[in-house]
Amino acid sequence: MSKDILMIVGDFGEDYEIMVPYQTLLTVGHSVDAVCPDKESGDTIKTAIHDFRGDQTYMESRGHNFELNATMADVTPSDYDALVVPGGRAPEYLRTHDEVIEAVQHFFEADKPVAALCHGPQILAAAGVLDGYEMTAYPACRAECEAAGCSWVDGVTRDRNLVTGQAWPDHPEWLSEFMTVLGDEVSHGDAAVAADD
Repeated sequence: MSKDILMIVGDFGEDYEIMVPYQTLLTVGHSVDAVCPDKESGDTIKTAIHDFRGDQTYMESRGHNFELNATMADVTPSDYDALVVPGGRAPEYLRTHDEVIEAVQHFFEADKPVAALCHGPQILAAAGVLDGYEMTAYPACRAECEAAGCSWVDGVTRDRNLVTGQAWPDHPEWLSEFMTVLGDEVSHGDAAVAADD
């Protein structure tokens, strides 16, 4: 059954962590409204691509323009069945917006599915909703997540309504677990092979 999903994004959010979940959830029949504070439907955000090339941290390159399809100021969180919070640099400033914090708090208070990845849990920590959860995030966010009351796990995890992953390489497991929470049937059989002509 199709779900109405809210995705909160912002400038320099991680490209793969916005584009891949957005397109995947649409592909399986869900409706996804991508919103950003202070921007309207039809506006774009600039994404960033984070690569791991052997340095002490990731390297950032300019990604794509991602078009918003809804306006945050018009959003009523109770109209949505689930929430997606991608990572990248955007969460560090998105968490300063009251409307973002209030939206996140609604999904936890109503026990609705939430998927957060990479730096996305910075928003959850700021919203004060992590106490008592087992979760993960980008490892550099571990201290603030633990300070917000969670127990750290070193891989994709689901605890009640919350599904978390460390970064975009976790997409297959993270998205599969989130879609299972949404009620989708996820199966990992043998890959299809093209027929010979």
